[in-house]
Amino acid sequence: MDTIHTDLFISLPEIVMLSMAMVILILDLFLNKNNRMIIYGLAQATLLAAAYLVLSLNAFAIDVAYSGMFISDPMSDVLKLATLIGAAIMLVYTRHYMVTRNLFSGEYYALLLFATVGMMVMISGYNLITIYVGLELLSLCVYAMVALDRDNAKATEAAMKYFVLGALASGMLLYGMSMIYGVTGSLDIATIATRLHGAYEHNPDIIHNPVLALGLVFIVSGLAFKFGAVPFHMWVPDVYQGSPTSITMLIGSIPKFAGFAMALRLLVFGLYILIGDWQDMLLIMAIFSIAIGNITAIAQTNLKRMLAYSTISHIGFLLLGIMSGTLNGFASSMFYICAYVLMTLAGFGMILLLSRRGHEAEELDDLKGLNKRSPWTAFLMLITMFSMAGVPPTIGFYAKFTVLQAALHEGFVWVVVFAVLMAAIGAFYYLRVIKLMYFDEPTDTAAITAPLDMKMILSLNALALLVIGLMPQGLLELCGVAIMSSLQ
Repeated sequence: MDTIHTDLFISLPEIVMLSMAMVILILDLFLNKNNRMIIYGLAQATLLAAAYLVLSLNAFAIDVAYSGMFISDPMSDVLKLATLIGAAIMLVYTRHYMVTRNLFSGEYYALLLFATVGMMVMISGYNLITIYVGLELLSLCVYAMVALDRDNAKATEAAMKYFVLGALASGMLLYGMSMIYGVTGSLDIATIATRLHGAYEHNPDIIHNPVLALGLVFIVSGLAFKFGAVPFHMWVPDVYQGSPTSITMLIGSIPKFAGFAMALRLLVFGLYILIGDWQDMLLIMAIFSIAIGNITAIAQTNLKRMLAYSTISHIGFLLLGIMSGTLNGFASSMFYICAYVLMTLAGFGMILLLSRRGHEAEELDDLKGLNKRSPWTAFLMLITMFSMAGVPPTIGFYAKFTVLQAALHEGFVWVVVFAVLMAAIGAFYYLRVIKLMYFDEPTDTAAITAPLDMKMILSLNALALLVIGLMPQGLLELCGVAIMSSLQ
């Protein structure tokens, strides 16, 4: 009985989220359109309650539940907290957009909470099955959300592409996991690591086992798809452009926390003995992601599509940190993912702010003369673009600096030089946005109307990119301590 109580105690944030998602789904049946704000309030309260539980329940201690399938450690606490705060910010940004497009429904909020539970399970998954279940819960919710606007042909097409390719990637990941299970005889990540290490001490040639190598290839391929890294990036631009902007914001932001946790659990916690193999794979993907992402983004005229290729290049930088294979590298990658999500929320928040009923502000031309329409909004977008480009003193610069430093410490000099050159090329398309805002005449003169809470949170979000960039040590140390404590 004590074990059951302990298990439930450790997973209480997920249980609360799951219960409230079902309550919202049922409650929606009894509410008319005018009372839907109750559901919005409940969803926000649920996210904040879960964040409080993550902080208060045995925070920063290492506990294992459900016979080793679920772990609560400092890394999972920090990433869950970031995920829940990111989801709460996202709800503020998307409320007005969903109302004006008649998409403000209980299904949206229930699916978002279910997807967040999936992310939290992925973050705490300490067994191959647990991680896969969390991933599928997240993926299925997102597929449904992309097609939420049933009258939108583009959204339906994007959902179909995403679903077909996502199912293929999930199959590859599962196939890789089955091969790892075949070699080690276990699904527990800690047991897999122990058995591989023991086998390596008796027979170093175990790391050349073809089944193990093939399993690793499939796992890395599945991870690359979920991140949107080259060559598994084909879905990213189409899904970003085709989805309603509020759903694009979801796809491009907080699930990356769960993806990062999944990559670390599988590659570092479980298969670290194969670092020589997965390091090479991540290196190739990082180089091509940075190059293709930055070069292709230059040709884009659609802002959402440009941000999609920007995401691909950012994932390349993230992989550089993981690829370095050191504590410093993992901590810098975790810092990078926090910076990336903050920047993405601000970038898509700006598109939502400029959009209105009957008009999606997703073309570059929609930003022309923004400074004359609203100097403050233009300034916030300026900070966001500078941060994405990696211009000091923003958080984007420091994030790039830390991952490149980690790669440099491990002797990847030519990779760092190449990444810096590509980042310089990529600065062009970010600076083009600033040029349009400050030096071109506006083509759209409509007043920018948005709820006060959205304007305030968006201002704080964009200013945080500058403030954390000036004082990054606190967040960087938090990431370092979380990774170090979890790996011990």
